[in-house]
Amino acid sequence: MVPRKQRWTRRRFLTAGSLASLAMGHSEVLRLRRLTAEAAQSDEPSGRGEQDTAVILVWLTGGLSHIDTFDLKPEAPREYRGEFNPISSTVRGVDVCEHLPMHAAIAEKFALIRSVTHGFAGHDGAHKRVLTGRVPKSPTGFVNDAPGVGSIVSRMRESRSRDSLVFTSGQRAGTNVDAYSQGSAYLGQSYAPFLVNGDPSKKDWSVPNLSVLPELDRRIDDRRKLLSGFDRFRSQIDQAGLLESSDRYRQKAFDLLTSDKARRAFDLSEEDPAVRKRYGMGPYGQQALVARRLVEAGTSFANVVMEHPGGPPPGNNVVYNWDCHAVNCHVFRDARWRLPHFDRAVSALIEDLYQRGLDRRVMLVVTGEFGHTPRINSQKGTASKVLQPGRDHWPGAMSMLVSGGGLEVGQVIGSTDAKAEHPRSRPLSPNDLWATVYRHLGIDTEHTFPDFTGRPMPILPDGAPIRELL
Repeated sequence: MVPRKQRWTRRRFLTAGSLASLAMGHSEVLRLRRLTAEAAQSDEPSGRGEQDTAVILVWLTGGLSHIDTFDLKPEAPREYRGEFNPISSTVRGVDVCEHLPMHAAIAEKFALIRSVTHGFAGHDGAHKRVLTGRVPKSPTGFVNDAPGVGSIVSRMRESRSRDSLVFTSGQRAGTNVDAYSQGSAYLGQSYAPFLVNGDPSKKDWSVPNLSVLPELDRRIDDRRKLLSGFDRFRSQIDQAGLLESSDRYRQKAFDLLTSDKARRAFDLSEEDPAVRKRYGMGPYGQQALVARRLVEAGTSFANVVMEHPGGPPPGNNVVYNWDCHAVNCHVFRDARWRLPHFDRAVSALIEDLYQRGLDRRVMLVVTGEFGHTPRINSQKGTASKVLQPGRDHWPGAMSMLVSGGGLEVGQVIGSTDAKAEHPRSRPLSPNDLWATVYRHLGIDTEHTFPDFTGRPMPILPDGAPIRELL
């Protein structure tokens, strides 16, 4: 690439072009026009607003128990504080759970937000509230009535290279509360995520529709030409624009089927075995590694759903995801099993982003839909058949982790009261997080889209970037 100081600016090209075009042939004039356009692009300011910024969202479906991980209260009564102790980290004042030692060792590379709160205690309403940045019209059901953040990013970044996946969502094949509100709502199906199901830690894992054999390439191209032959006819009959969304979705599918770049991003056999091992060879680690490879390949929003950590469970007192009710699991035995996998995967992802120089370009967000009740609730487990401790849903306070993005990390933002029940200082909403994310991506949150009724809806109705991170 030519150093910026040696590049011709648009003004220089226009000046030279007006004098030289008389002596040029047609091809030379066309080339000059192309170089003029490139020079205009090079004059645009660089920074976080550029198209190459990206976000990785690690979604902890079921909700992270904040009081057992990032906001422990060792001085609280026993029925609140539980069985775990906090440990010091590399940053003074930043303590984490004793089962997160790898986080503690790199605390200078992330920030904890301990004072996020909202008002939805059910999985469905909380999913919609957190993942869309809007109060849902209906708190029940997981089909969102407003587009999720990833779909917004997909819509605002649709002009990117065709061989890049703008919005991906990697999750295992859970079917109950593991479903969540990632839909595109009134933006249309073409801005829904490219779903990546299955377990990338398994040897036979592959991404459906991306493993195209070379001999199929010609047939794919033939089919593309055949379908394009209908375009004129379709434009005449589609007066209401009903086919437009499916056409864009079809085009994206073709682009992905013929994209070596997209296929290689999912091919973990190309990764250094030592790096794979550092992430952890279970689902959490390999999902996180796929996300890093995707943002390197041009993905703008890579969503990782961490549910089951993989391998045989240690007994019948653990749960599939993070939903640590007593009827589901023994909250502390489940955490002792789950947290080491989480610790390894997330800390490896953070370190990898920094080591690869991606810490300014890529922002990492780790969160679930709410916290869990600081007060322990004991009930008989459905599977264990014995009385065991658990924690229920709690949107009154929750913790989030952010890293990278050129943010001010190595700090704790906000605090909760003595029992971790409510924010004591700096109460924040999910919208403040997303305002920070959109700022990193260079997306104007006041930009509007028409909803199902035609009303203009801003990307975010409220919220402001978290100033401590900027």
